[in-house]
Amino acid sequence: MRRLCTALAATALVATSVIAAGSATAAPGSQHRGHGAAKVSSYVAMGDSYSATGLAPVDPGPAGSECGRSATTYSNLIAAKLGVKSFRDVACGGADTSDYFHPQYADIPAQLKALKKRTQLVTMTIGGNDGNLFSGLVTSCAIASAAERQTTGSISGSPCKETYGGSWRKKVQQETYPNVLHALQAVRKSAPRATVAILGYPQILPDTGVPACYSSIPISMGDVPYLDRTQRTLNHVIARAAKKTGVRFVDMSKASVGHDACQPVGTRWIEPLVGNVSTPLHPNVLGHQAMAKKTLKRLKL
Repeated sequence: MRRLCTALAATALVATSVIAAGSATAAPGSQHRGHGAAKVSSYVAMGDSYSATGLAPVDPGPAGSECGRSATTYSNLIAAKLGVKSFRDVACGGADTSDYFHPQYADIPAQLKALKKRTQLVTMTIGGNDGNLFSGLVTSCAIASAAERQTTGSISGSPCKETYGGSWRKKVQQETYPNVLHALQAVRKSAPRATVAILGYPQILPDTGVPACYSSIPISMGDVPYLDRTQRTLNHVIARAAKKTGVRFVDMSKASVGHDACQPVGTRWIEPLVGNVSTPLHPNVLGHQAMAKKTLKRLKL
């Protein structure tokens, strides 16, 4: 969780600095069919912070502090709903696909080691941290926006897009896709009898910039659709890797429209950078409930 939290903390610092600086100026399918609920007795939750982090870490071991692992995530909701006898949560904040094969921290084993031949259900979110995508892109765009506002007094441009162009999407297509594909192939091999599902990431930002949202997510208006398009590309390559490996893809993109981080409390599924009630730019309670519901429906459990 350290590398993710460090990046988010830096981004939040940029956000609060920008807002403070501008306060005096007016801002313009798996191959297997889903098991019946009573038949799922062995379940492993894998992945990154979208699978690990809920309201508060409760794991008393190192994973509680290092991974930010919580008992309020969608996987825990699914395990409770199904009454699973054996449930292992090895998801870890900041994880990328390499952490499936190698220990993310010295005292936390590679995630694949949790899988057994008898494992019946596996869920995950993974890929968003490959190539430092999520934290790196948001931080870069927040910094670019701060510079734009300082030099022009405007937040209407697209300084991040002008700086990076299609490089982030290219990285997702050329690097993240094969990484996710390799990880899913390894999961299928380690748990050959399991129904495996990978969730797409819920929409973080709206389709277009919302000036009123700048105080909570300081991204220039022209860069909001740029980030949203990059996330769509990420979800697309995840879906492609899932299809190629016979893994069920749980599409959260349509369901999460109108529940992005710019929406008010009670509507949003993702928390903003500033004024959040849980981990910034991550699912809140409503988000995890929606992810659990969508996954159970997709798997017909």
